[in-house]
Parts: sequence; C-alpha cells; structure tokens
Amino acid sequence: MTTVDVQSSNKLDRHTMDRQSEMTQNIIDEKPRSLGFCGWFVILISILFTIIFLPITIFMVIKIVQEYERAVIFRLGRIMDRKPKGPGMFFVLPCVDTFTKVDLRSKSFDIPPQEILTKDSVTVCVDGVVYFRVSDPILSVANVLNADMSTRLLAQTNLRNVLGTKNLAEVLSDREHISHNMQVALDEATHPWGIMVERVEIKDVKLPQQLQRAMAAEAEATREARAKVIAAEGEMNASRALKEASMVIAESPSALQLRYLQTLSTIATERNSTIIFPLPIDFIQQFMNRK
Repeated sequence: MTTVDVQSSNKLDRHTMDRQSEMTQNIIDEKPRSLGFCGWFVILISILFTIIFLPITIFMVIKIVQEYERAVIFRLGRIMDRKPKGPGMFFVLPCVDTFTKVDLRSKSFDIPPQEILTKDSVTVCVDGVVYFRVSDPILSVANVLNADMSTRLLAQTNLRNVLGTKNLAEVLSDREHISHNMQVALDEATHPWGIMVERVEIKDVKLPQQLQRAMAAEAEATREARAKVIAAEGEMNASRALKEASMVIAESPSALQLRYLQTLSTIATERNSTIIFPLPIDFIQQFMNRK
C-alpha cells in the first residue's frame, strides 16, 4: 500500500468517525423541539379521552418493565426526555405514545464458521463467540434498525478482516491477542449503536485434511531427528565412560579379575545356568611349578 493510499484511508476513517460522532451528538444533545399547536391539541384530546374512559384506559396507560429492561418512549414520533424509562411502572398516553422495550442483559451468539485466507495463503475455517449488551437504549433504538443483527454481521466481517492479516502460526498460537483485537474493533464500531462488546473468543480453527497430514508428517520427522540426536549423544557419553573405566582398570591388574567375578555373580542371580569359570593360566602355572 502506498503512502497516498494510507493517507486517503486515514482521512476516510476520520471522516467516518466524525459523521458517527455528529449523529450521536444529534441524538443525545438535541433539545426537544416544540410540538406545535396540532401536537398539543392531539395530546389534550388523548388526556381527555383517558379521563373520560378511565376505568377502561387504566390498563392502556400503565406499563411495567422489568429490572433488566428499559423503555424508550416516542410521543408523536419524538423520543421523550432523551432518556429511557424504567425499571418499574410508568405512564403513557393512548394513541399518542409508543414505546420500545430494550433488554440490557448480556447476550451471546456464535459466529458461523468462516473460511479465511491467512497472510501466508492458507485456507482455514474459524468460528467464534461474541458477548455483548446494550449500554445506551436510546442509541440502540434510534441509530440502528436491528442492533443484534447488525452486531452479528459486523462480527463475521471483523473476523475475516483480523485473521486475514495473520499467519497460520499466529492464528493457532496467539488466539488471546486476536480475540482482544476483535473486541476492541467491534466495540469501537458498535459504540454509535449503543452496544458494548464485552468479550470475543475464537472457539475452533479447522485446517484442511491435506495440511493436517503435512503438519503431522513434519512433526513426526522432527521428533525422529531429535530422537536420533539424543541416541547418538548417549552413545558418545557411554563410550567416554567406558574409556575412563578401562583406564582405571588398567592401573590395577586385579581390578579386571574382580570385575569379571562381579559379572559372573550378576549372571548367576538373574539366570540360573551352568557357568564355565575360567582360571588364569598364570595362576595354574604356579601350582605346576611347585610339583
């Protein structure tokens, strides 16, 4: 990538972030505009209707949300008070107010297996899991049509983008760092939607069968080579020890005879068999000379 491409991409990223911040600022900081005469007239009619048919409309006015939920109320198409309602009980005006429940609990979804071409041109199949929750109910309702589905699709794309810049060895050994990078990237992208990504984990990396066989053959060859080197080192150390032992025995002629007797004793202990015990000729010659 040339310098001009890098500069243009940086400018595009800054422009995108500026646009997102402007949208978020407009949603949060915009002061509620006046409803106008028609708006207040409709609200007044709704209040009168509620009072007149109070025994019936009481069930239409009172709404309840759970502790883990928030309600975003729209009055004539505009968000009320720029903050969600709940938990507990709140009131709405019939035919004027509509509300959307937003679940604040942590959610999780599986990233479907994605075929990814790594940096070293190896095709792998990777899947993962993402944990997220809604941090701002207003943004999750006003800035995106379906926050859950958008987060799922973005996670799949982000998985391909992140793993496409890694080698196969990095994908297999550095999963924690890759998961952290994905979490940061997803959290930044979903912040304008009021979504906070809590955790991203890579579950499994599937390799092609041919590549698995090639890696297994490479590992087997490496182990065999290491075993041969270790055996050769053992033979070399043993030969050195035998050399030193022969030098010690050479200093004392009787040491060889004692070693021979010790070997015979060992053989007799392990295997009960007939042992031919040779005597040195020099020892017998002394008796013959005496006779």
